[in-house]
Amino acid sequence: MTTKQKKLLARIIIATVIFAAGIVTSVLLPEDIECEWLVQLAVFGAAYLLVGWDVIWKAVRNIAHGQVFDENFLMTIASIGAMIVGEHMEGAAVMLFYRVGELFESVAVGRSRRSIAEMVDINPEYANLERDGEVEKVDPEDVQCGDIIVIRPGERIPLDGVVVSGSSGLNTSALTGESALRDVTEGDEVISGCLNTTGLLRVRVSRPYSDSTVARILELVESSTENKAKAENFITKFARVYTPIVVIAAVVLAVIPPLLQLIIGSEPQWNEWVYRALTFLVVSCPCALVISVPLSYFGGIGGASKHGIMVKGANFLEALNKAEVFVFDKTGTLTKGSFAVTEVHPAGMSEEELLDICAAAETFSTHPIAASIVKAARRVQTAENAEELAGLGVRATVGGREVCVGNERLMKRCGAEFISPESAGTVVHCAVDGSYAGYLVISDEIKSGAAEALSELKKQCGAKTVMLTGDRKLTGESVAASVGIDEVHTELLPDGKVALVEELYDTKREGTSLVFVGDGMNDAPALARADVGIAMGGLGSDAAIEAADIVLMNDNIEKLPVAVKIARKTHNIVIQNIVFALGVKILVLLLTALGFANMWAAVFADVGVSVLAILNAMRAMRT
Repeated sequence: MTTKQKKLLARIIIATVIFAAGIVTSVLLPEDIECEWLVQLAVFGAAYLLVGWDVIWKAVRNIAHGQVFDENFLMTIASIGAMIVGEHMEGAAVMLFYRVGELFESVAVGRSRRSIAEMVDINPEYANLERDGEVEKVDPEDVQCGDIIVIRPGERIPLDGVVVSGSSGLNTSALTGESALRDVTEGDEVISGCLNTTGLLRVRVSRPYSDSTVARILELVESSTENKAKAENFITKFARVYTPIVVIAAVVLAVIPPLLQLIIGSEPQWNEWVYRALTFLVVSCPCALVISVPLSYFGGIGGASKHGIMVKGANFLEALNKAEVFVFDKTGTLTKGSFAVTEVHPAGMSEEELLDICAAAETFSTHPIAASIVKAARRVQTAENAEELAGLGVRATVGGREVCVGNERLMKRCGAEFISPESAGTVVHCAVDGSYAGYLVISDEIKSGAAEALSELKKQCGAKTVMLTGDRKLTGESVAASVGIDEVHTELLPDGKVALVEELYDTKREGTSLVFVGDGMNDAPALARADVGIAMGGLGSDAAIEAADIVLMNDNIEKLPVAVKIARKTHNIVIQNIVFALGVKILVLLLTALGFANMWAAVFADVGVSVLAILNAMRAMRT
């Protein structure tokens, strides 16, 4: 509990003791004693002011700022009104139980916020910068790319980089939700926010703090509560209209019936109708809805973060609940993206020469396939005028010759006559000065659990699964068959992916959502176009993470069904709370207007329903 919550709890406990003393006093005092009402007012009034003075102050302050119709106003008017008409015990009880409900709300929000706040704790306070053989603590924002930083055991990695010396096990649970340590050694990439557990590491910084993994995650956390779901927006608008209406209804209930009694010649029962009106106000307080609906979404987002799933807003969680069509990129999404050269087929040169030429041209590319070719070459020549052609390959000058390395479309562009081998791997062709020089076969491994994840999606929501890839037809269809994809489209350029996403979007059922899952730079347009864009956060590109609405921080496709399960559970909890809160309130409002419900029933209809709704909302955190 926070200090503020502890203080409120202490006030509630003391006020409860005074309230109990008031009940005992009421029982022990003779009924005919003249000062009974004064004693009750003093005792119950003390309990009331102790626990409710700040609610009264908030109501007065809000009225001064033009915000009249809120829960503070309703509780203040109802409880003070009950005191005035002589119902001292019930007036104090209204305020006491209202504050109990507020305490429950505060604790529940704190628990939901804590799992998200843990992500903020990954923010490093300093970096150990190595300069001239000495190490000094500096602000991470002052470290430049290429600088060497030192991370000791027990410290968080402050910036993204590559290990230049040392080995250790990294605790990535704050980022990915996985408890297993990740072993790193010289040459391995490390990301900020991970906890170094065993050995000392020297890391060369690869990107500034503003572009680091930690900075991106913190930005996601800050924006996650800004995007409201439709249900949240509805409840906010509903409360603005609903509250003034019930206040007017309460005034009518207090005034019209006594006036009618007066008109027909009977004794007007002002106290009775004012009491009913005050009870009506307590019942009508929209706390259960205003609190529980946002709390449900907040709990869902917090629960998702425990699994390494970052959701950028409640609206995306709600859209994921309605997901029916799932569109996947292949490389790095359904497959590991860890490529290796498995076949070399030269034409007019040796295998070694073909590999060297291809590696030279691919040196400047960031694509995983390019990295695998460079890694396989025995020596890498120097290339000039390198140009990466999106969806085609690369073109460069190697040893004075123009070299094109890429797919069949690139071969057609450069006028080389090529062969189309039957291979399940990715085929990379090479042309030198317009003449065909041969091809390489690059193999990628399907992610473990990909087939199970897609099967689970189909069980959960009857998902239609589609795969879009720029790879060859044979390769794409082989991967699709292995993981259970329903529909596959191959040999696509980035704009072709977007066009197909548009086509699938137009043909999906009304009221359902289309989800695109990808990780690469060329996936960013499709991620942005889908109802819900989901990016792989560990190995995914910055552009993909920026365009996505949900990020799987550990690149684990098996987390996708978990995200859908959380979204569906959160939605169900929201609907349960809305139906329960409105149902109870409407019933008790009718009973109050007819004189069958008193202030105690009103307290249950307000505070009791709020507490039950809050407890139900907290279930969204546990999936």
